Amino acid sequence: MRPWIRRTAAAASGAALALAPPVTAPWAEATRGDAAGRWTGAWGASLQRPADPGEPWGGWSPQGFADQSLRQVARVTATGPRIRVRLSHRYGAQPVRLARATVAASARGAAVRPDTLRELWFSGERETVLPIGAERLSEPVHLPVRAGEKLTVTFYFATATGPVSYHMDALTTSYRAEGDRTGHASADAFETATSPSLYLLAGIEVAARHGRGTVVAFGDSITDGYGSTPGTDRRYPDRLADRLHAGGRAFGVVNAGLSGNRLLTDSGCFGERGLARFRHEALDRPGVRSVVVLLGINDIGAGGQPDFGCGTAPDVTADRLIEGHRALIRAAKRRGVTTVGATLTPFEGYAFYYTPEKERVRDEVNRWLRTSGAYDTVVDLDRLLADPRPGRGDALAPGYDSGDGIHPNDAGMDAVAEAVADALPR
Repeated sequence: MRPWIRRTAAAASGAALALAPPVTAPWAEATRGDAAGRWTGAWGASLQRPADPGEPWGGWSPQGFADQSLRQVARVTATGPRIRVRLSHRYGAQPVRLARATVAASARGAAVRPDTLRELWFSGERETVLPIGAERLSEPVHLPVRAGEKLTVTFYFATATGPVSYHMDALTTSYRAEGDRTGHASADAFETATSPSLYLLAGIEVAARHGRGTVVAFGDSITDGYGSTPGTDRRYPDRLADRLHAGGRAFGVVNAGLSGNRLLTDSGCFGERGLARFRHEALDRPGVRSVVVLLGINDIGAGGQPDFGCGTAPDVTADRLIEGHRALIRAAKRRGVTTVGATLTPFEGYAFYYTPEKERVRDEVNRWLRTSGAYDTVVDLDRLLADPRPGRGDALAPGYDSGDGIHPNDAGMDAVAEAVADALPR
């Protein structure tokens, strides 16, 4: 067994810390699939509330869309003959009317392969309305896809949507065009307006004939892929999917990472706390078998800081973070989902967060993760990614550092993916 993997006899006892109840339309309905295969989570994005006008990171979320087409690209992680698309307006302030939607195999940039264009239908209709806080699941579409291929989803909004739920750090490019371009294969109309975020698109599910279920990577910016090269699908969940399939383990992998996210505290900029979104983003995904949890460093680092426009977070103790992790574990156990806990990674080089006092909290949480037996398996990313030089163990190894002292680079993402693949059940 590799030194950064520890398999445990899980014991998820401890003080109760309630998770938020599910909102509307759980992800898990109709997961059994049909003759085409069992529904598997093949791609996902965790959404957040629309940004306020003027926030530089909000992209198109504050104004939304009006008589415009939105084209978004997603790399799927499962193989099968049919797909369906999940939309979410979980954090909306007014209903959104979707006039038309299509899906197709991606070509270059915003272009799609014309022979693969398929219209999406919702309960027998071309158009649908997303109520506040709700989701919509398309009817299944016959569109064969293989793990590692990209699909392009295009939405047309005939009337003004108002602010829309979005995912800030997509590390990919979304495209916008005027008018209804859902049936257009060409990229020409989409060339002038691009965004690094995703909007309203929450999941793609594949009817996987030979799939083994879904693995959900649940976490913050490291899971989200921040620090990896944009546009190259080098996030650790993408690389994890590649490794699993290369080793004959046909799991779909869903990325439920959210940059800046905290386990215990909501943020106006970085989404609902992990405790509030865990059921919806992780446990209710179709076919979920295992959840990998890497979350808590933002609770430690941002704790006690001034409000820079995203709200404040209290200083946290190790006991409070441990209590939060136990709550996630209990929820997963009730669903029969295997849990993989990841130790919190080094952050000494990230001066905005790091203090010796906060390092002691991280060390205490990691000690509990390694020794408590609460998670079914523990992957020790702290030891894996730490600088091996004497006296530098609280910092990222230079070969794994994206340059900011906290986020792994492409090589670091590859190392994380390999370690997590080793930790998952065979």
